[in-house]
Amino acid sequence: MSITINIYYTGEKGNARKFAEEMISSGIVNDIRAEHGNLKYEYFFPFENDNTLLLIDTWESEEALDRHHASPMMSKIIELREKYDLRMVVERYISDKVGIPDKDKNFIRE
Repeated sequence: MSITINIYYTGEKGNARKFAEEMISSGIVNDIRAEHGNLKYEYFFPFENDNTLLLIDTWESEEALDRHHASPMMSKIIELREKYDLRMVVERYISDKVGIPDKDKNFIRE
């Protein structure tokens, strides 16, 4: 069972993008991706909203996510969120082992 967290960061004057740029340039993103249990850590920008950044963050288990939250990395992330005055909306998803049902696979083009 993996856990996916979608975090929508919103800020003014391009601050969400600046946050992502600093997360990447400082090496924090690479450090998070290297943490045991991290399966995905990627940023996306919604087409119709220049002030929002979407982070898709996936962990192999609750324990892996808890270790990440307890790591010194979190204080760096919190510091940058404060620096860029970002607000957050968080969605959390837990995967099932079933995957995509056969009846839905007809709608997917690979």
